[in-house]
Amino acid sequence: MKRRDFLKAATAAVAFTMAPNIVRAAAATTLKFVPYADLALLDPLAAAFVTRNHVMMVFDTLYALDAEGQPQPQMAEGHTVDTDGKIWRISLRDGLKFHDGSPVLSRDVVASLKRWATADAFGQALMGATDELSAPSDKIVEFRLKRPFPLLLHAVAKPTNLVAAIMPERLANLPTTPRLTEMVGSGPFQFVANERVPGARNVYRKFGGYVPRANGTPSFCAGPRVANFDQVEWLTMPDSATQASALSSGEVDWVEQPLMDLIPSLRANKCHSACNIDPVSRGIGVQN
Repeated sequence: MKRRDFLKAATAAVAFTMAPNIVRAAAATTLKFVPYADLALLDPLAAAFVTRNHVMMVFDTLYALDAEGQPQPQMAEGHTVDTDGKIWRISLRDGLKFHDGSPVLSRDVVASLKRWATADAFGQALMGATDELSAPSDKIVEFRLKRPFPLLLHAVAKPTNLVAAIMPERLANLPTTPRLTEMVGSGPFQFVANERVPGARNVYRKFGGYVPRANGTPSFCAGPRVANFDQVEWLTMPDSATQASALSSGEVDWVEQPLMDLIPSLRANKCHSACNIDPVSRGIGVQN
């Protein structure tokens, strides 16, 4: 079976919030993907959607939005809010682990959220309403607010170009300039730094220590995240004709944004192309 047979047809009307349905041959373990742009910056604070897509491969978030736009627990087990809405306590679920083998602790979350809020407008609004963000224990993240902030979970769950990605405290506490290049998250895929070829290739390998949520319904960004491939390769091909040729020949599996003029010929070649799909949240090769 050629790689192109992995993909079901998708039309330009598919919204950016949808991920393509990947049909795998039993022996296939690698997905080859052509992003819409080169992944020049790896840092989650880089305000580019191609970086956001990379971030959602490697990192995880406390909460994630479902198809109704409601935040659902992701790294979080749940939360409590006091009666006046000014104290939020978010508990972390068991088994969370970073790619370097260290456990995810609440102090990592606190440092990560503070870093994210230096660049994100929603995060800045949240921190402006926050008197103290702390880690009273290894599993509890506590917001003490100056005033109620009902959209707190929406802020940390949103999958826009600046995601509230959780990373180890040692990385989150580094200066925001120069840009972060060491990628250690707790998501379904590890970034393989020694196989990166800037401007040409990025590699992600399935993280064996990742444990998807045990419950929940797959919906938009929320629900259990299951990695369907052992490895995902991002291959930069700026020329549309080269992309189409690679997709037609089965050299790649998915071209994110093929030139619309080429779609008829790709379909005539029975090449199932994923058109205008933004691989949000779950990451390439991750099924929610």
